[in-house]
Amino acid sequence: MNDCRTCADSRRLPPTQSPIHNRFALLISDLACGKAKISWHERCSIDSEVKRKHEMFIRTRSVLVGVALLLVTSRVWAGQSTSTSVEELTLAHAVELALKDNRQIQVARLEVEKFTDRLAVSKTHRLPQFEFSALAAELVNKVHFDFKQGDLGTLPGLGPVPEKDTSVTAPRRPALFLNGSVFQPITQQYRLSLIDRKIEVGRQIANQQLRGKQLEIANNVKKAYYSLLQSQSALQSVEEELKLYQELDRVTDQYLLQQVVLKADSLQVKMHVQKVVYEAITLRDQLTDLKEKLNTLLGRDIDTEFRVALMPEPTRFEVDLTAAREEAVAERPELREAKLKVDAAEYDRRIKKSEYIPDLSVGVRYASIQNVKLLPDNILQAGFLLTWEPFDWGRKKREMDEQVKTADQSRAGLRETRDKVLVEVGDQFRKLRQSRQLLVTAQLAQDTARENVRVLNARYAAQESLVKDVLQAQSSMAEADHQYQQALLSFWTAKADLEKAIGSTP
Repeated sequence: MNDCRTCADSRRLPPTQSPIHNRFALLISDLACGKAKISWHERCSIDSEVKRKHEMFIRTRSVLVGVALLLVTSRVWAGQSTSTSVEELTLAHAVELALKDNRQIQVARLEVEKFTDRLAVSKTHRLPQFEFSALAAELVNKVHFDFKQGDLGTLPGLGPVPEKDTSVTAPRRPALFLNGSVFQPITQQYRLSLIDRKIEVGRQIANQQLRGKQLEIANNVKKAYYSLLQSQSALQSVEEELKLYQELDRVTDQYLLQQVVLKADSLQVKMHVQKVVYEAITLRDQLTDLKEKLNTLLGRDIDTEFRVALMPEPTRFEVDLTAAREEAVAERPELREAKLKVDAAEYDRRIKKSEYIPDLSVGVRYASIQNVKLLPDNILQAGFLLTWEPFDWGRKKREMDEQVKTADQSRAGLRETRDKVLVEVGDQFRKLRQSRQLLVTAQLAQDTARENVRVLNARYAAQESLVKDVLQAQSSMAEADHQYQQALLSFWTAKADLEKAIGSTP
């Protein structure tokens, strides 16, 4: 079977063009080649008109390749011009914004500040306690005071007072009763100091919960950032491919009118255009969703526009599992919180035991009764006030036994939390090691696919391979690039999870 020598020459690729541009040129040359073959089998000889159209097509193909290069270059320029007006958000800055403005972290931070107020309130109970009351009232019933002869004593020369039994009635009229006291707790100071220390432990627990929330939010920000970076890179690649396919579709429609290509070829190109359009729409929507989620994590308006900065290529990440576990035991907020809960339970037990001590206070009490006859107008007392409950039917002992069991539960919870942390560190360590190896494999596969494309392009230029082999190699290279991006995302995610498991400061 005879070959179209002119068509074969037209399918040679410039060696300096990128794979996307080569793909674009190959598609156009393949369409031309298909038409040339049909014309060869249908005709016994090539007339001058067909040769003229074929030569015109070859010249047009070179022009189209130049147009494609111009489109890609203009897109890069446009991306550079718009990048100056859109914020470039680095990962470090994103984590910094989240730790400062994230709403969940703000709620946890306010919880820590509440314990400061509670401690200040508790300290006031150790100071002198002032009490004052006033009652303005009127007697509902008349009050009778009965005095027997001599109840008020016997005076020399006067005899008993009163001389005989006497009854005095207080009239019903408005009266004023005033009471005030000042007492300084003494024995209660021990129990109050235990309460203060327990509140301080509670504040430390809330502080560890805040730190745990910070680690969680920082980890979520890193994962969202990596996913956003991958989607942004994929969208740029798809948009570049869409530009080329749209230009190819326009040119194919013109050649269809000139009867240079078949209608099936035009429909195939249109199908590829719509497929790439769908991919672009999906990636663009995915990018918008990820930006809104990241803005929410950063605690700012979800419509804030930004672009993420490229991450550097991962370097070798050496971590010793034993050292990582030791650091996790020392730094994980969950372990610190579990230890503090043991201390809090112990303070509860000591506070309950201190209730056996009687409450003793020293102070002054004053009472004033106005507008009531036969009662003293002012009474002032100074001394000690003792309050004690000697018999409680075993209530205090049972409550203290409950606190002892609570402390034992806290110790068991500490051991359980420690084991979980060690298991989690080991699991994340192994996942990071696996993802690192997967990344190395994916990178080698990517390099292999690129080398295959280079070799097949050179062989095709020397007419030693078919166009379908070149296209298949380019498809394999695109798949290898995708697998590398997935492996890269898996590595950075595993690294972020290990940092969270260790409890490293974000």
